[in-house]
Amino acid sequence: MDQQHHGKTALSIELAKQINGEVVSADSMQIYKDMDIGSAKPTKEEMGDIKHYMIDFVSPDERYSVADYKKEAIKCIEEILKKGKIPIVVGGTGLYVDSLIYGIEYQDIEFDEEYRNKLEQLAEKEGLEKLYNRAKEIDEEAIKSISKNDKKRIIRILEIYKATGKTKTEQEIASRKKEIPYDYKVFALNMDREILYDRINRRVDIMIEQGLIEETKNICKKYNKYPTAMQALGYKEIKEYLEGILTKEEAIEKIKLETRRYAKRQLTWFRKNKQTIWLDASGDRQNNINIILEGIN
Repeated sequence: MDQQHHGKTALSIELAKQINGEVVSADSMQIYKDMDIGSAKPTKEEMGDIKHYMIDFVSPDERYSVADYKKEAIKCIEEILKKGKIPIVVGGTGLYVDSLIYGIEYQDIEFDEEYRNKLEQLAEKEGLEKLYNRAKEIDEEAIKSISKNDKKRIIRILEIYKATGKTKTEQEIASRKKEIPYDYKVFALNMDREILYDRINRRVDIMIEQGLIEETKNICKKYNKYPTAMQALGYKEIKEYLEGILTKEEAIEKIKLETRRYAKRQLTWFRKNKQTIWLDASGDRQNNINIILEGIN
């Protein structure tokens, strides 16, 4: 198995073959066209005959919200069920998975462009930490799962509060009351932290070898500005290298560090969900599939 794919891709494709399933991606980077290396998109060969949905369909300069994702992903799930197949939702974007399994309605809140710009400028001038602390005061619960330098999500907390007078957490609790029409099970891969971090470091090196720097350059050229998607982990740091803010070595180290942090947050997110059934990522693949089969039967 290609080192690039740390178990999740291979496992989901093998599972799909055995249970007559199709894959719906829940990855906020794989939705973007042209962002292949940095998002570790499965290749055509890896997908085999298994149909994948929600991959490779949004232009990197488009804004794509969780509400957009939910709407499209539910359509895909319905389509798979109509064929008499089993939808397998795969991916690590907690917010995307949440929107499906908790029925959270991220209503299309009317956002105030001017306020957003003001916050952006404030972050530029006075540093992101100020906004982070403000967001923490407003919504301590939501900030727990957000990195100190995730500008987009920090601003989002402040925007939701400004637009609705409710915190993001209150919004989610209110909308979680909606029943979800599917019978679903949640499985998550875990492994020894040392091995995980080692794999992450190696995976970043492989992405660089495969041409992540070229890919980032091409996206910036093709969309002739730095699109929203360039905030994504991996691309953001390479962009800083291309702008001369970081050396190549610093950029690579930063990607490794941020990816390790991200992995840690992902695990925390799955642990919060009490119904998660844990699989050993370094274990035997068929054994993991057997555990999944027991779980769903």
